[in-house]
Amino acid sequence: MAAVICGSLAFDTIMNFEGRFAEQILPDQLHILNVSFLVPTLRREFGGCAGNIAYSLKLLGGTPLPMATVGDDGEGYLRRLQTLGISTEYVRTVDGAYTAQAMIMTDRDNNQITAFHPGAMSQAHQTTVQARRDVRIGIVSPDGRDAMLQHAEQFKAAGIPFVFDPGQGLPMFNGEELRHFLDLATWVTVNDYEGRMLSDRTGLASSEISSRVTGGLVVTLGAEGCEVWVGGQKTLVAPTPAASVVDPTGCGDAFRGALLFGLEQGWPLSRCAELGNRIGAQKIATRGGQNYTLDGLPLSA
Repeated sequence: MAAVICGSLAFDTIMNFEGRFAEQILPDQLHILNVSFLVPTLRREFGGCAGNIAYSLKLLGGTPLPMATVGDDGEGYLRRLQTLGISTEYVRTVDGAYTAQAMIMTDRDNNQITAFHPGAMSQAHQTTVQARRDVRIGIVSPDGRDAMLQHAEQFKAAGIPFVFDPGQGLPMFNGEELRHFLDLATWVTVNDYEGRMLSDRTGLASSEISSRVTGGLVVTLGAEGCEVWVGGQKTLVAPTPAASVVDPTGCGDAFRGALLFGLEQGWPLSRCAELGNRIGAQKIATRGGQNYTLDGLPLSA
């Protein structure tokens, strides 16, 4: 069975700052901020939430169907997906636009500053989710605003249970819109910062959010593991120690690919999160969002 993954395909330009952002930014001078960071290393990777989640799910043996857009410069990305055995039938090329671009800078404490150009992603709403016999699950991850709103409605109308993963797209929506997403979704996943923002904008605590969706809420906590909320009750899922901490880019997406894999198998949400922690720990030891492997990693939960 397949999973429709709504989100971005992007090229990530990843830079490493050897210091700490906090040491370079004066909190009392933010109103006249003018700062430059020396980044000795720079590389370009395949990225975007849909691409990264699809990569993770494919490694685990799932069948991802990314629903995304690329620009005139996206031919290489399409070839890569096809080489990996990932279908591009729901990937649309937008003429006269660039593929989405993320410029990501990471400091020595793994804090990140990202600049994002949406490019072709702004037209992602032109592709629609429709019922298919082989599609069992879906996810709405960060994408164009209209696409996120419409794809959530379309999943619900098609009877396809889906994960709402607002990520960096969360600030685009007000409280009423976010509460509507919760009414449509089956599961919600956020990191701890996004979780606080989601609660602030909706006026709902994590326990209330988990009771509003039928499947539950997952809040990832980085090196601290994650919280799994089902029916208002919290379970803390222990982290998986990483062999090394090299690059956090794409860790959340790796987790979400594992989440989709487990949910499709009918696993309890906490078991899905355990697998997500293991995949995230595997990814963080490798640079880029789509370069890790699962060699030697036990996947049974």
